[in-house]
Amino acid sequence: MDALFSNVGNLQWQQVVMWFIGGLLIWLAIKKGMEPTLLLPMGFGAILVNLPLSGAVTQIYDGVAETGAIDLLFDAGIANELFPLLLFIGIGAMIDFGPLLSNPRLMLFGAAAQFGIFFTLGLACLCGFDLKDAASIAIIGAADGPTSIFVANYFQSNYLGAIIVAAYSYMALVPIVQPPVIRLLTTKKERQIRMDAASSHVSKTARILFPIVVTMIAGIVSPRSVALIGFLMFGNLLRECGVLDSLSQTAQNVLANLVTLMLGLTVAARMQADAFLNPRTLLVLGLGLVAFVADTAGGVLFAKVLNLFLKKKINPMIGATGISAFPMSARVVHKMGLQEDNQNFLLMHAVGANVSGQIASVIAGGLILNFFG
Repeated sequence: MDALFSNVGNLQWQQVVMWFIGGLLIWLAIKKGMEPTLLLPMGFGAILVNLPLSGAVTQIYDGVAETGAIDLLFDAGIANELFPLLLFIGIGAMIDFGPLLSNPRLMLFGAAAQFGIFFTLGLACLCGFDLKDAASIAIIGAADGPTSIFVANYFQSNYLGAIIVAAYSYMALVPIVQPPVIRLLTTKKERQIRMDAASSHVSKTARILFPIVVTMIAGIVSPRSVALIGFLMFGNLLRECGVLDSLSQTAQNVLANLVTLMLGLTVAARMQADAFLNPRTLLVLGLGLVAFVADTAGGVLFAKVLNLFLKKKINPMIGATGISAFPMSARVVHKMGLQEDNQNFLLMHAVGANVSGQIASVIAGGLILNFFG
């Protein structure tokens, strides 16, 4: 009984706040269905590591350090970038690059929608973050959780926990965040622009060559991105080669889900109250939102500029799907198109731009590593 009261005496109010934050993440996962495979283990992990003298994280007993299970997982899976890279195999196996290959100019929107990353990088530096922390925060704008983890961990950012929470939270909030930004920057007439039906026929040879060629080009342009883009494209090659269907299905389902669960729990190592609860964390979350909004705006505005020179106009909402939040962003734009005109089918165009955003976000992460690593 004395030990019980002694342990309760070690409880700090900051830890109680983290319990509520963990509970909020669990509630969002279960009640709202927001990225449940990640937010639920992340929320539970936040509670787990913020219990008084929690054995899940490293503690010192009688002068001897006992490594906690969460810290072991962090060292094994995140500190060496293993979990994000394995997750990229699963993501690559899920993606169909056919819509992009049938209309390669959609790749431009993936590039344009990375504007928010570099805009937020400068803004974060102005807010007093050092360059490597600023670069880690800026990558939130890619709306790509694994890339955010990879970059932030590579730079050993002091805000890894907040960056990961922000990256995945904003991915889940795409249906809430993107529509107001799109409506603000476009007119009703622009949102009603119809686009020709996209061709879905792409040869098997092109589908197989695409991941190989992209990996080689990315390796030449941005060598630091080879691990990121390579694992993503390897997953896609499993999908398209036609002789490894069972491995492709395993990567899409078992591997992706298992790694995501482990990732959510492991991230909690950087969600301990003393490191997470400070004004800078709130600023990180705010800057992440700025990056996300700026990426969306960059893609839309780029499409509007292109329309000044094109005879056949592009619906500028397509530009918003150049972020990496696949396939949520494509679905949002398709739904908005139907709301404006029930015969305006934008899904295939939106998907093409969306998968280009997946590639562009990874390359942008590699460029950040090249410039500041």
